[in-house]
Amino acid sequence: MSKKEKMLRGKTPSRRKFFKTVAVTGAATVATLAMPNIASAATTLKVQAAWGGGIFLENAQAYVKRVNEMSGGALKLDLLPVNSVVKTSQMQDAVHRGVLDGCHYVPAYWYSKAVSASLFGTGPCWGWSAQELLGWIHYGGGKELYTELMGNLGLNLVGFFNSPMPAQPMGWFKEQIKDASQLKGLKYRTVGLAADVLGEMGLSVVQLPGGEIQPAMKSGLIDAAEFNNPTSDSDFGMQDVSKHYHLASFHQSQEAFEIAFNKKTFNGLAPELQKILEYASEAENSNFYWHNTLRYADDLVKLKNKLGVNIYRTPDSIMAAQLKAWDVIVDKFNKADPFFKKVVISQKAYAKKVMAYLILNSPDYGMAYKHYFGEPAKAI
Repeated sequence: MSKKEKMLRGKTPSRRKFFKTVAVTGAATVATLAMPNIASAATTLKVQAAWGGGIFLENAQAYVKRVNEMSGGALKLDLLPVNSVVKTSQMQDAVHRGVLDGCHYVPAYWYSKAVSASLFGTGPCWGWSAQELLGWIHYGGGKELYTELMGNLGLNLVGFFNSPMPAQPMGWFKEQIKDASQLKGLKYRTVGLAADVLGEMGLSVVQLPGGEIQPAMKSGLIDAAEFNNPTSDSDFGMQDVSKHYHLASFHQSQEAFEIAFNKKTFNGLAPELQKILEYASEAENSNFYWHNTLRYADDLVKLKNKLGVNIYRTPDSIMAAQLKAWDVIVDKFNKADPFFKKVVISQKAYAKKVMAYLILNSPDYGMAYKHYFGEPAKAI
């Protein structure tokens, strides 16, 4: 080997060293390309909640926290409490116009814009719970029907649904309600399609925001009311204006949160950030159920044992009357609104199939509970 060849060989890396260098350099380059520049790419979305405090605001905060952590700083949701920018009744329009980037509420809050809105939240009970309502939304055609409704209404929105709520109590009355005849003429607060159902049963329905319920009952503006659950109801101070709390009802036997975003803003996000908004919503289903169910149970015990509230289960005769009233209301809107009917047909097809399996397969959990603990009303 000549002296020149030896010099060239000394400057040329070995084959093994060459590929090792290329691999390290290539990996570093790929890593640099894959890691976004968080500081320059960060996007902040203003999202207003329909809640000024309490457990529902906690639920909204949990969703926001999940999104912010999953995005690694690339996306930040800035949660604003109720009425920060607009009133609750104006939130959907504000998101549509881009005044807000998003909102956290329930479909019943825009019921006045489309009666079918309630079908995506507090619709009829087809023998299902909120878990199956969400199943229909995600796998039974509900998501596509919601998108169709947004198009029909000309709304620039993308929405996600989460958090399967237990059946809402019949609520707070001045006496124990044992028969449907006692309900006739009562001034009663509820919202959405439930207002039509209870109106059909002879109640005089008043639709009020949550924060106005307790003062209205205290002043005599209303005789009875429902909101949602033992925790929220006690936060409103309902135990100070009534000592008769009736659990179980078909007026709003299932409900879920809706999180809506401005469609143009949403479509402008990177695909992975869009998916974070969607998948964080799905993750909240489990978190809500675990978190809220225990709180509701704890606060029901507190209402009874510390605050002197009488706890009843609404009589079956009243709930049967509710189902008959639902039949009248559904038939009325089926005839008046083809889209309403289209959603009802879709929901009933899903519920008929899924609930047949669940009902046939489910053991009597009440039987097991009574075996170990006795009657639920006496066990708390």
